[in-house]
Order: sequence, then C-alpha cells, then structure tokens
Amino acid sequence: MRILRLTIGLLLAGELWPLRAAEADPLPAGFVHVDQVAPGVQQDLRYATSANFVGVPIDGYESGRAILTREAATALRAVQTDLAGEGFALKIFDAYRPQRAVHHFVRWARDRSDVATQSEYYPGVAKPRLFAEGYLALESGHSRGSTLDVTLMKRGGNGAWVEVDMGTPFDFFGPESAPCSDAVTAEQKANRSRLRAVMAQHGFEPYDREWWHFTLRAEPFAETYFDFLVQ
Repeated sequence: MRILRLTIGLLLAGELWPLRAAEADPLPAGFVHVDQVAPGVQQDLRYATSANFVGVPIDGYESGRAILTREAATALRAVQTDLAGEGFALKIFDAYRPQRAVHHFVRWARDRSDVATQSEYYPGVAKPRLFAEGYLALESGHSRGSTLDVTLMKRGGNGAWVEVDMGTPFDFFGPESAPCSDAVTAEQKANRSRLRAVMAQHGFEPYDREWWHFTLRAEPFAETYFDFLVQ
C-alpha cells in the first residue's frame, strides 16, 4: 500500500508540474523578465508607482519587474557588460508597456483640469499638446516589447549607485530632453552621447525627442501591440 501511495503521488506531481511551470512563467512566447537575462541591470519602473507624470500607478503595472522581448533583453545584457567594464551600469525606467497603460495616458491627457504634475514634468508644454509634440502617442512602441527607457548609473562617493547627470529627469517633456539639446551643459550632453553610443552599438535606435528612449532595430514584433500585465 505504501508503494502504491508513493507511485500515485509521483504521477500526480508529474501531471501538476506543467501547470506549475506555466504559472511560474506567465509571459507570452518571446518575452522574458529582464532580470532573468540581464541581472546586472537596475530597475526603477516609474509607472508601477506614483512617481510619474500622471501621479498615480498606471493601469497594467502590477509589479516593478521589467519585461522585454528576448532579443531586446539579450542586446541589453551586452550593453550592460560593456558599461560594467567602464564602471557604469544601466537603470531601466520603463520597458514593455501594456496597451491599457497607453489608454490610461490618453484619459489623463484629455482631463485638462488635472495639471498637478505640470510644473515637474511638462512646464513648457500645454497638456493638450503632449501628443502633437510627440511625447505621448495613441500607440506606443513600448507595447511591442522592444522599446525601453534607460539611463546610466555610476558609483557615488559613498560607493552607492547614483544616476549620471543627463540634464533633465526621465519623462521631462520639453525640448531640453532632446538628446542633442543645447540647453544642457557640455558634460550632460557628453553623458547622453555615451548612452546613445553604447545603445546604438548593440542595435538600439534612439528617439530624437527623449534622451532615455531606445528601440531595438531588429524588433521581433514590429507590427504587434500587446496588452498582457506587467507582473
């Protein structure tokens, strides 16, 4: 009887294993959590928090764990490896973004009475102009899974990682955030150029309005917009 119970137990465990594996890896085929492929990359997903231009956590972000296509994550690992040799690291502000998050941005943008974050994030742009100026879009490359927002990190005087000075913060909507803007210092522009160069070296295309925004040139889902949760 003991042998029979053991045999049944093993059979049940074998039948349940595929289900548990699926539960442990809920991502669609072709997607990975960045920390599984590039564990050295730091993460600070702003849209999973209230520290963003909307001022509240964004729809679709149930965790602060970044997701990318496998191809983008692999290329990012190569970027991180190069930077580590120079004493730098990468930090991700956003990666894959569900389409429902884009819809959240649209609802927010249409509410002209809500300007609580204007002084911090878009002081020189009227809220209704954020789409026309190219800072927001009805469809985002982030939803295809190979676009991400990043910055450089370095060790501070106490040994802790700190962000490199890029002249403007992430998601500052204004001409000052353009990679080649003359509104920032020579050192800040050089920092932006270093980020652009290492990202381009590993296949990422920059965006001419935001120094932090890059898209993998050979993205695998160039015409597909996803809406699964970030979790």
